[in-house]
Amino acid sequence: MALKSSAAPAPSPRKIREDLRLSRERMGRLVDVSAKTIERWEARDALPASPALRSRLSKIQEIVRVGRAVFTREGFLEFLSTPVAAEGGYTPLQLIELGQPERVIAALAADYEGLGY
Repeated sequence: MALKSSAAPAPSPRKIREDLRLSRERMGRLVDVSAKTIERWEARDALPASPALRSRLSKIQEIVRVGRAVFTREGFLEFLSTPVAAEGGYTPLQLIELGQPERVIAALAADYEGLGY
């Protein structure tokens, strides 16, 4: 008997970028690669070879998944670009760029729980 895997599907750089309505340049900053690298990944429909980059993409994909559960599409996009006082005035996208996606997930979880952030 085969068991279903509960693992999330592999992150698609193009899908993530489109869901977040980001340019290749901004997406590159989120994962710390060049816009040209993002373009190559998308052209080949490929993932990075680096486990660290794959992990970063997976975390961003999780942020998209949770954000869509908490907010409407437009509300989620507004959340991503709104400075958060509790996070030193950084926007969630800036926190991701700084390598701190867990803080964004925590903010989304607080909003989901109705605690606000």
